[in-house]
Amino acid sequence: MARIHWIGTGLSTVPGIRRLIGNGHTITLWNRTVAKAEQAAAGLSGDFDIRAFTMDALKDSLEPGDVAISMLPGDFHVPVADICMAAGAHFVSSSYISPEMRERDSVGKAKGLCLVNEVGLDPGIDHLMAHVLMDDYRSSPAFSPDNRLRFRSYCGGVPKIPNPFRYKFSWSPLGVLKALKSPSKSIQNGEVMDTSAPWDALSSYEALLPDGAETFEVYPNRDSLPFMDDYGFEAGWPVDQFVRGTLRLNGWAEAWDEIFKTVGDMSPEELAALSARLEAENLYEEGEPDRVVLCVDLQAQRDGADVWSKSYVLDAAGDATHTAMARLVSVPVSFAVEAVLSGEISPGVTAAPSDPAMARDWLAKLSGKGEPMEMVDRLA
Repeated sequence: MARIHWIGTGLSTVPGIRRLIGNGHTITLWNRTVAKAEQAAAGLSGDFDIRAFTMDALKDSLEPGDVAISMLPGDFHVPVADICMAAGAHFVSSSYISPEMRERDSVGKAKGLCLVNEVGLDPGIDHLMAHVLMDDYRSSPAFSPDNRLRFRSYCGGVPKIPNPFRYKFSWSPLGVLKALKSPSKSIQNGEVMDTSAPWDALSSYEALLPDGAETFEVYPNRDSLPFMDDYGFEAGWPVDQFVRGTLRLNGWAEAWDEIFKTVGDMSPEELAALSARLEAENLYEEGEPDRVVLCVDLQAQRDGADVWSKSYVLDAAGDATHTAMARLVSVPVSFAVEAVLSGEISPGVTAAPSDPAMARDWLAKLSGKGEPMEMVDRLA
């Protein structure tokens, strides 16, 4: 039986680990600190063991047909993938596909090995929603290549109980601060828009959530344009808006104003010091619920009027067992692992399933596990 090697057992990984163990898979949990891996598996019974992680130890343990999941920092993904391919094992990660990872596509295909990425929350569940919406639109009577399109995908982890800072950290504040220094590219008003900082493109967004409409602050994130092809937008289609971005509580920009003014000029040491202060002041308390909001919209217009407009929305909260972020990142990762083992994913470098049937199946499984999501027809 193929063995699953789950590398990195922080709190955001626990629900996925528990699901795989509960489903009877053979698993090795790898972590630099063995005690953390023991905590992740506390109370579970099944076919699993725990080992101290090093690259050499992993290399010695992988067998052909195994699957390794890297939940480590991004710099580890390609080296772990290389070790996997050398051993004839598959690779899974929730992170974005880097150019270096993309370069492994031909080798993975030649060896019949899957290198699966972007199967967490964002990226991950957002991709699934986008593929389902596009399939629904293409099969509708309203579809026409001449329709003018608007696509928006916004995701954010926010405090369930709002605080003055309008944000709490479920991962390293340093990563959040570095993201604030990253440029973005999107389509707005039919033109490509480049921004050097999120606060230069801040706007308001009304989300039609299961419990009612709510307004958030949003901004573009990374380069949205490559995802047009991934989602099936064809050359020549008139697109007025295409943006993948980040969602925050109203009041976030005002609360972070001083950080915006200074973060761009900070040295690495200054960023580290600010990160430490923010972590001390704005971490979630023990048992405090977090919240994840994800909204993906597709709108088609003809002669200035909407002819098709739907949103896929998710509004989840943490509970006494796990945070919403942990569930929504690690459980889809576990879906990907099982899809690799069952041969449902093609070899090479891939992201979350683009096949509408598989995308619908993964979303249905998440909904069946109690995640509150639904598709909303904005014209109904």
